[in-house]
Amino acid sequence: MALTDTAIRNAKPGAKLRKISDGRGLQLHISPTGGKFWRWAYRFGGKQNALSFGLYPDLSLQAARQRAEEARKLLVLGIDPGLQRRLDKISRIDTEQATFAVVAAELLAKKRCEGRAEMTLAKNEWIFGLTGEAFGKRPLSDIAAPEVLAVLRRVEAKGRLETAKRMRSMIGEVFRYGIATGRASSDPTQALRGALTAPVVKHRAAITEPMAFGGLLRAVDGFQGQPTTVAALKLLALLAARPGELRLAEWSEFDLEKAVWTVPAKRMKMRREHKVPLPRQAVAILAALHALTGRGRLVFPGYGKTAKDGGVLEPKPISENTLNAALRRMGFGPDDMTAHGFRASFSTMANESGKWNPDAIERALAHADQDGIRAIYARGAYWQERVALAQWWADENDRMRQGGKVLKFQAG
Repeated sequence: MALTDTAIRNAKPGAKLRKISDGRGLQLHISPTGGKFWRWAYRFGGKQNALSFGLYPDLSLQAARQRAEEARKLLVLGIDPGLQRRLDKISRIDTEQATFAVVAAELLAKKRCEGRAEMTLAKNEWIFGLTGEAFGKRPLSDIAAPEVLAVLRRVEAKGRLETAKRMRSMIGEVFRYGIATGRASSDPTQALRGALTAPVVKHRAAITEPMAFGGLLRAVDGFQGQPTTVAALKLLALLAARPGELRLAEWSEFDLEKAVWTVPAKRMKMRREHKVPLPRQAVAILAALHALTGRGRLVFPGYGKTAKDGGVLEPKPISENTLNAALRRMGFGPDDMTAHGFRASFSTMANESGKWNPDAIERALAHADQDGIRAIYARGAYWQERVALAQWWADENDRMRQGGKVLKFQAG
C-alpha cells in the first residue's frame, strides 16, 4: 500500500530498524532513534542493490518518488543507477576543480615554488582578482572568448590599456595551464589577438648627454632628503641596476671586502642570480650607509612596517615612487628623468664611448641572452671587463659631476 505524508509522520520507531514500503522498491526506513530516511531497492546484473535518497522530511514523499522514477529510467536504458551516481559525483568534483579561480590559484602556487618574485606574484594575483566576479567560479570549458573580451573591455574603458594587455596574457596562461592539466581544451584568448587597443609604448625618460647628466649628479649630491633616498639615487647612477633590484636589497647580499653585490634570482627580471662589481665609490657609499641601516635586514628601509613570518613587524623598503618623487623635487620632470632612466644613461654613454664590448655592457645591465649556452659562457667571460667597466663608469660620474672634463666619445 502506497504511503501518505500522514502515515509517515505518524509512523513510530521500533526496537529494530523498521522498513515501510511505498511500492516499486521505494522504502522508508525508520531507525530505533526515530530517524527516517529513503532507500530504493533494485536489481542490476542479477545482483540486489540499493540507493539512499535522503532524510525525511528534508526529502518529501513526492521528491523521493521522483528520484526513484529517474533511477528506473536508467535501468530501462541498461545503466546501473548506483554506478551513475558515483560517476556524477566524480564529475561534479572535477568540475569544481576546473574553475578559473582554482586553476589560477594552482598556477600561482606553481610560480611561487619556481621562485618568482613576490611583486610579480602580487600583480598576477591582482589581475586574476579582476576576473573573479565575471567568471572566476566557472569551469574553464564554459568560458568563451566574447566573455573574456567583455572583461578586458571594461579595463580598457578606464584607460588602462597596458593592464588590459597584460590581463589577456595572464588569462591565457591560466587556460594553457588548464589544457596541460586536462581541465580545458582550448585557450579563448588566442582568438582575441588584435582585438584590444594597443598601448602606445612610452620609453622611460633618461638623461643621456654628459653635461646634463653631470648636473643631475650634482643635484642628487645637494638633495636635502632622507639619507637612504640620496644613497639609493647615487647607487642607481653608479650601478645601473633596476630600481626594484636595488630598493629591496639586503645587507647579506653585499661583500664589501670583495666589492661584489650578488642579487638573488628571485629578484631578477630574468630569474637568474646576478653579480654586480662594486666600484670604489659604491663601496664608500654602502659603508657609510651601513652605519645607519646595517643593524637591520634591508639596506634601504622606509617608514612603513610590514608583517613577516611569525607576525614580526619589519620596515618596508623605500618605494620607486620615493625615488621618482625625489627627482621631481630636484626639478626633473617625468619627461626628463626617472629612477629607471639611470640604466639608459649608463647604456648610452658606455656604448658611445667605444671603449667596451657591447656584450659586457649588456651583461652589466643583466639583459638575458636568448642563446642559453652563450648566456652561461657570457656570465664568466666578461667579468673582468665588467669590473673595469664599473670603475670606469664611476670615475666618469665623478668627472661629469665636476662639470669640466667629460666623456670623450669616438667620432661617428
